[in-house]
Amino acid sequence: MRRFILSPSLLSADFGNLRGELEALEAAGLEWVHWDVMDGLFVPNITFGPPVIKALRASSKLFFDVHLMIDHPERYIREFADAGADLLCVHAETGVHLERTISAIREAGMQTGLALNPATPLNVAEYLLPQLDMVLVMSVNPGFGGQKFIPFCKEKIAALSKMIRERGLSTLIQVDGGVTLDNARELSDLGADVLVSGSAFFGHPPYAGRYQDFQRKMES
Repeated sequence: MRRFILSPSLLSADFGNLRGELEALEAAGLEWVHWDVMDGLFVPNITFGPPVIKALRASSKLFFDVHLMIDHPERYIREFADAGADLLCVHAETGVHLERTISAIREAGMQTGLALNPATPLNVAEYLLPQLDMVLVMSVNPGFGGQKFIPFCKEKIAALSKMIRERGLSTLIQVDGGVTLDNARELSDLGADVLVSGSAFFGHPPYAGRYQDFQRKMES
């Protein structure tokens, strides 16, 4: 039986009370939380980095799903490992030595993820799939929260799911961007295992109720 995961994006949380937000997510029954790390170069915005993650790691049991939207992520693998990231996801568009970067993430003791922008073809990830714990299909162009889902990404999710099944792999498919209650069921049916939701989650407290709403949609 497939297990569906909701990973709320802290990009839409209260930055002035991140510790409280993590505690509230845990109390609501969530298991994962999504950290959108932005450098102002690969994407326009700047968010948080290893010091913030490290400061909150000790007080949270949540699985830290860390998404690096930064140039040259290979420079910071050890820093994020030391900060307490459980999974480190890098963008295929950020470097030419992806296999080396993915191997370094594994060697640092973290699970491995590869993110693909909407227009990036799946064949970029094809040969790396056996080394990946997760592929993140970006369904908006990265850098800002609250964007609308790009429709052609549905075909991409389905094609990736077929590729993983045909190769007998257990690689998770994560979808990030424009994920709402209205499309959660369809995305799950297409093959998504992990849904990232920002404003559509944090903007609708209480978190326990919102989480249950997503679970019902994803598992029905």
